[in-house]
Amino acid sequence: MSTATTPAPGAQGQGSVPETELATSAANRAVGVRTLRPALGLGVLALLALLVFALGASGQAVQFRLSEDDDAVRLPDLTVPSAPWGWFVAVALAALAVWAAVRARKLPRWAAVLAGFLFVTGFLVWVVATARTPSLSVTALLAGSVALATPLVFGSLGGLLCERSGVVNIAIEAQLLFGAFAAAVAGTLAGSAWVGLLAAVLGSVLVSAVLALFAIRFRVNQVIVGVVLNVLVSGLTGFLFATVLEPNAAVFNAPERLPLVRIPLLAEIPVIGPVLFDQSVIGYLMYLAVAVVWFALYRTRWGLRTRAVGEHPKAADTLGVSVNALRVRNVLLGGAVAGIGGAFYTLVSVSAFTRDMTAGAGYIALAALIFGRWNPVGALLASLLFGFASNLESILSFLGTPVPSQFLAMLPYVVTILAVAGLVGRSRGPAASGEPYTKE
Repeated sequence: MSTATTPAPGAQGQGSVPETELATSAANRAVGVRTLRPALGLGVLALLALLVFALGASGQAVQFRLSEDDDAVRLPDLTVPSAPWGWFVAVALAALAVWAAVRARKLPRWAAVLAGFLFVTGFLVWVVATARTPSLSVTALLAGSVALATPLVFGSLGGLLCERSGVVNIAIEAQLLFGAFAAAVAGTLAGSAWVGLLAAVLGSVLVSAVLALFAIRFRVNQVIVGVVLNVLVSGLTGFLFATVLEPNAAVFNAPERLPLVRIPLLAEIPVIGPVLFDQSVIGYLMYLAVAVVWFALYRTRWGLRTRAVGEHPKAADTLGVSVNALRVRNVLLGGAVAGIGGAFYTLVSVSAFTRDMTAGAGYIALAALIFGRWNPVGALLASLLFGFASNLESILSFLGTPVPSQFLAMLPYVVTILAVAGLVGRSRGPAASGEPYTKE
């Protein structure tokens, strides 16, 4: 007759996992962790929609223009009554909140996208209805949003390549700013916007080389190095602008602009045609960069090694990956990508460099990277959100809405907090990000 053995007291925890913890872990994997956080987030959005979009509606109808006068295909204007749409948004978000509370699970992606669409359109209808002329061109809104988001996308992709490798990149602002400066000076001296674009890449790589030297080689705190680089580049470019560029603008600060490339037929598609297919070269490079970085990160051996180095560098080293060498290469590559975004300011947006012209875009790109959960597509969508809010602020100021511009400026950050806290869930970066690696 066999007898069951009972583990001795204290045996649990001596290298073994208690059976209750194993059972709980298995149950969590099987059915998902129960949480009411998505329901709470949706409930907050529903309450805001009720108080502002429904009860606070002006009663005017909003006219959305879907076509411009020179479009080959004309679509009729879309008229939306503000009060009924506000009530619809509030009820729909409340229904999603109830469903999420009953489900008590992580919110599916389609539900998060639907909730975001409802809230954004509800806000848009409500705020445009308060304008002197409640009419808005959808094409102008989207085209301006994509333009403002372009440098943010390149900056967030540059930060992603660094942080996926385990290096925190606070110096995105410095990379964008020095890229813009180098593009203006080199483009003017050479008389070619293409030379300016190349100089922007090289200038941003130079900033990344300093970051890699101190953060990887000398293992200085990466956050401190990034902040110092931002201050250094801001001061250096500001000094050179005041002493060299501004007094001799025709010689050093008058670069040519990159040409706009309009794709025939596709650019004639209503709404999306002018937005997607009437872009500068940098605009098309943005689409290509997102696709290439996503494919390389998730479908190539380099991407697997990069993610391994960012998550568990010791394990990657054990498998033969040169951790610090890979980190240096990725930091330099991230700088090259961010440099293209810097060139956008002086070769596409305006044809001159001004002091601190990036205006904190590097920090916004970093926020987009975190909001996008360190994913190229997520960073693209988050950057578009920031670009949309910035462009909306300008358009609504022109339309003459009573909503304070300061409120519109802070809107994307409020949406980010709500999304991360309630709709998207926890946002966790690479485990080894910010930790220098020393081979034992």
